[in-house]
Amino acid sequence: MKLIENIETISTPFTNAVLTIGNFDGVHIGHQSLFHEVIEKSEALGGTSVAMTFEPHPIRVLKKSRTPPLITMKDQKIELIERTGIDVLICVPFTRAFADVPAREFLEEILVKRIGMKAIVIGKDYTFGKNREGDIHLLKALADELGYQVILSDWIPLIQNGDRRISSTRIRELVMDGDMVTARQMLGRYYQIRGKVVSGRNRGGKLLGFPTANINLHDELCPKTGIYAVTVECSGKKYKGVANIGYSPTFDDHLFTVEVHILDFKKNIYGRSIRVNFIERLRDEQKFAGIAELSEQIEKDVQAAREILSI
Repeated sequence: MKLIENIETISTPFTNAVLTIGNFDGVHIGHQSLFHEVIEKSEALGGTSVAMTFEPHPIRVLKKSRTPPLITMKDQKIELIERTGIDVLICVPFTRAFADVPAREFLEEILVKRIGMKAIVIGKDYTFGKNREGDIHLLKALADELGYQVILSDWIPLIQNGDRRISSTRIRELVMDGDMVTARQMLGRYYQIRGKVVSGRNRGGKLLGFPTANINLHDELCPKTGIYAVTVECSGKKYKGVANIGYSPTFDDHLFTVEVHILDFKKNIYGRSIRVNFIERLRDEQKFAGIAELSEQIEKDVQAAREILSI
C-alpha cells in the first residue's frame, strides 16, 4: 500500500481511482466492507483503490469541547487499512483551512482532478466540505458533469440488534464497559492496546509470585478496570497472559496501572513495545485482606485465562 500524507505531492491522477473517505476510527467490519467494495470496483475498472482519512480526527479541530478517545491511533489505523488490500491511503492533515474548503472545490479540484476519482463508495450520511454543505445529493448532481459514479454502501447491522448499525461510538462504549467479546465481533479482531514496558512498583514477582509487565499506554481508549484474559505480542511472538487494569485496591496506593502477567515467560522486556489483545473480561478489581488472599485469587485468574485461551 502506498501512503500519502500530503495531497500536494500527488502530481499525476491515479488510473481510474475508486475512492472512499472517512475517519475510519477502529477500522471495524463496517469500514472493512467499504474497503472491499472499493477494491472490487477498482478491479472491475482496471483502476486504483484509494482510501482517504484525516489526521488529527476532524472533531478535535472543529470542536473545543472534550472529544472521545480514539479506538485506533494513527499507526495502527494505517496497518489495519493496509491489511484490507487498499492500493493507496491518503492521510490528510486536517486543519481549519482544510475544513473551510467549499464542497464543490473539494470534489472537483481534489477528488476528481488531483486524485482522478472515477467512482466513490460512501455511506448514506456522508458529508463533506465547508459547513458540511456537500452530501450524497451534491455528489449525484455533479456525477455526470465531472465523470464519476456514486456507489452507496449499506450499513452493517449490529449482531444482536438488526435496527442499529455498527459504529465506532458503539465499539468505544463496549470497550469502556469491558465487553470485549461483542467488541471483537464488531471490530473483526480483538481490541488491542499498545505501549512500552516500564518499571513498576516491583512487587508482582517478589510479593505475589506473579511478575508483571507494566505498560506505559500509547493508546487513548483503555478498557474498563478489571482483570482480563489476554494475548501479548512481543518481538514477533505471541504469548498468553492475564492483564490487570486499575488501581490495585489491596495495596491502597490509588495509582492507575496497566499490568500484564505473561504466562510461562521469564524474559526481561523492559523498554520494549508490546501489544495486548483483550480476549475476555474475567472479573472486577477487588480489595483482598492481604497478600496471600490476593495471590490465591491471581492463581485462579491464571487458571481461568488458560482455559479461555486454550479454545
